[in-house]
Amino acid sequence: MQEPKYPPEPPIFSDDEPLPSSTSSIQSCAPQNITVKTHKELPAISAAESNPNFPVLVSIRAPPLPDSESHGRTPIDLVTVLDVSGSMSGTKLSLLKQAVTFIIENLGPLDRLSIVSFSSSSRRVFPLQRMTVDGRESAILAIQSLRADGGTKIAEGLKKGTKVLEDRRERNPVSSIILLSDGKDTYNRSANQLLNKLPASIRSSDMQQDIPVHAFGFGYDHDPNIMHAISDVSGGTFSFIESVEMIQDSFALCIGGLLSVVAQEVRLTVRSASPGVKILAIPSGRHVNEISDEGQQGVVHVGNMYAEEDKQFLVYLTVPELAAAHTNTSLLEVFCMYKDLASNELMQVQGEKIEILRPEFCSPAEKTVSLEVDRQRNRILVAEAIAEAQRLAEIGNLEGAQALLAQRKEFLSTSPASQAGDYHSNLFEQELREMMDRMASMKLYKRSGRAYALSGLSSHKLQRATARGDTGFSGCRVVQKGSFGARRAAESGAATGESPAAVGVFETPAMLRMVEKSQKRNQSEPHQV
Repeated sequence: MQEPKYPPEPPIFSDDEPLPSSTSSIQSCAPQNITVKTHKELPAISAAESNPNFPVLVSIRAPPLPDSESHGRTPIDLVTVLDVSGSMSGTKLSLLKQAVTFIIENLGPLDRLSIVSFSSSSRRVFPLQRMTVDGRESAILAIQSLRADGGTKIAEGLKKGTKVLEDRRERNPVSSIILLSDGKDTYNRSANQLLNKLPASIRSSDMQQDIPVHAFGFGYDHDPNIMHAISDVSGGTFSFIESVEMIQDSFALCIGGLLSVVAQEVRLTVRSASPGVKILAIPSGRHVNEISDEGQQGVVHVGNMYAEEDKQFLVYLTVPELAAAHTNTSLLEVFCMYKDLASNELMQVQGEKIEILRPEFCSPAEKTVSLEVDRQRNRILVAEAIAEAQRLAEIGNLEGAQALLAQRKEFLSTSPASQAGDYHSNLFEQELREMMDRMASMKLYKRSGRAYALSGLSSHKLQRATARGDTGFSGCRVVQKGSFGARRAAESGAATGESPAAVGVFETPAMLRMVEKSQKRNQSEPHQV
C-alpha cells in the first residue's frame, strides 16, 4: 500500500487555529460551588479517653454541568498520540480509526484537536484545529490516511504531541494528551530510560501539570510498566484495553471526563480546631499533600475535577482526653479553594466545623462506625493490597501475592461496610478476586495481571475511572456489556433494569453518558475492517 504524502512539518507548531474572540457561551453560566461533606468514624469519644489515630472523612464533589448535553462546558485542546507500528495493522488499526473518529464527532466547535502518529519516527498528521464541521471532516480524513508500519518509538510520539501544545499561540482552559500503544518500546528498555527523554512539561512530582497524558495499553503485547509510568508522572490515567472491541468504549470513558472539567487548581485545606488536636496523616494517593505547623494544617492538591466527580480523603487525627465530660471537641475546619471555569474566578467553599461529642460514657449507638469512613478505609486497603501483591508478583512470589489478596479480601468481608451490604465495598471484594484470578500463574500475570493491577492502581491513586481488562471499568467486571445503570440508583438499590456491577467506583454521569453513546454507535454501525 502506498505511503500517504503529508506536507512537511514546520519547525514550530504555532499554526494552531485561533480561538473565537467571544466565549460568552462558556462564561454565561452562573457558577455552582463544589460541595464539601464530612463524616467522623464515631459520633463520640468518651471524655477520659484519648484517640491517637481518629479518622475523619472529608469529601468534595464538583458541581454538575449546566445540562446533560454539555452545553456551556469548558473547551479542550486535545492531542491524540497514536501507535501506527507494524503490529497495529489490520483490525487493530481499523478499530483505532473508528475510536478516534468517535472522539472527533463528540468534540465541539470550541474544542481543538491535533493528531500525532508514531512508529520508528513520529509525525504530526493533523495540526491543532477547531472541531467545526469542516474541522471534523478534515480530521477524519487525516485519521483515515494512517498506515501501520515500522517499530515503536513512544518517546518520540510524546515529544511531538507535547510540542504541539507547548508551541500553540492560544490555549483552551483544558489540555490533554491521549496516548495509545499496543507494543513494547523498541528503543527504550526501561520506564526510567524512556521517562528521561520526555519533556519537562509532562514530567512533574507536584501534580500541578498542565498536560496530563492518559495512556492506553492495547492488547497483551504492550509494556504496562512504561505506559503506567508515563501516565503516573504526568498526572494522567493508565487504562488496559484487553479486548480489541473495547477500544472505543475505553476512549469514551476518558473523554467523557475530559469534556466535563468544571474546576481547576482545586485545593483542600483542613485545620485543627482545638488545642491538642493534630493532623497525623492524609493518605491521598497521587494527590500531593502537605502537613505543616506541627500538625495544625493539612493541604491536599487535587488539580482538575470533572463534573459531579467525588474526591474523598481520610484525615487521621490525634484527639486528646478532656478534663470535663459533656462538652464537644472541635476537630477540624475545612476549606476548598478552586478556579471555577464557568466564571473564571477563584472560589472558596467552607465546610461545617467538625465536632465530636465527649460524654462521660459512650452509648452503644455512639460506638457505631460510620459506613462512609469504613468504605473509604476499605478502598485504601484494597489499593495497598494490590500494590503490595503486584510488587510480590514482580519478584516471582505469586504464592505470597495470592495469600495477601485473600487475607485482605477476608478482612474486607468482615468490615462494618461490607456487613451492611455496602455496594462499593462489594465491588472492592470483586476487584481483589479478579486480581487473584489474574495472578494464578506467572503466565497469566505477565499476560494480563500486571496491566490489570497497574491500571487499577492508577484509578485508585487519582480516584478516577480507568478502563480495565476486557469488559470492565474501574476494576469492576461488567456482567453484560452495555449495561450501564445510574450510579446513585445502583447505590440506593433502585431497580434500573440494568446490572449494578456495570458501574464502578469512580465513574461520573458524564463518563457513563459518553460510554452509552459509544455503545449505541457500535450497535448501529459495526466496525468495518
